[in-house]
Amino acid sequence: MKKREVLKILAAGDLHGDKEQSKKLAEKAKKEKVDLVILTGDLTFFEQDATGIVGPFIEKGLKVLLIPGNHETLATADFLAELYGGKNIHGYAVIYKGVGIVGVGGSNVGPNFVLTEEEIWETIKQGFERLKMIEKYSPLEKILVISHTHPSGTLMERFTTFFKGSTALRRAIEYFKPDLVLCSHVHEAEGLEEKIGKTRIINVGRNGRIIEIPIEKKKKEKGDED
Repeated sequence: MKKREVLKILAAGDLHGDKEQSKKLAEKAKKEKVDLVILTGDLTFFEQDATGIVGPFIEKGLKVLLIPGNHETLATADFLAELYGGKNIHGYAVIYKGVGIVGVGGSNVGPNFVLTEEEIWETIKQGFERLKMIEKYSPLEKILVISHTHPSGTLMERFTTFFKGSTALRRAIEYFKPDLVLCSHVHEAEGLEEKIGKTRIINVGRNGRIIEIPIEKKKKEKGDED
């Protein structure tokens, strides 16, 4: 028998060093009793004063996953994760409550962390390879990709003439078919939700978004083996 549960997430990006906004989001995450906080990059503004952005979430006992945007380097994202006890999942994968999560930070354009389309593809591919290894020991219910940039050929791309969507991310969506992609990057597209095939794509923006991912857990019947 299966019972329906949810993985409740607060996701946000493009905070650009706004400590007050970080505190507000941490309060919201605590009030909403989320399972997980996901930060989709551009935590800083050109690497200026990276402190005080991740800390408010950790102080409230929240689990934090993050990726770098194009405003901070990979080293800065690693530093923030290690300093506050979060986890930078750029190029990595984790499973939480049966949901596999793959991360790809940076962007195809920007001041500090720029990747070629081939590098974006290889980073996502590496994450899915790691996910496949983990899945041997922990079955997946859903798959979520965390990206700073948005995929090409989307409505989000039309909101800006400066930031082209990633062709590699779109290729990965069409190839791996994740259930959900969370991104930010284009400030003007905050809150926009669309689809590529069956994959939902949400630009979570600086004001954040509460997302509930339905999962199913098998409930043991009497006589089931442990």
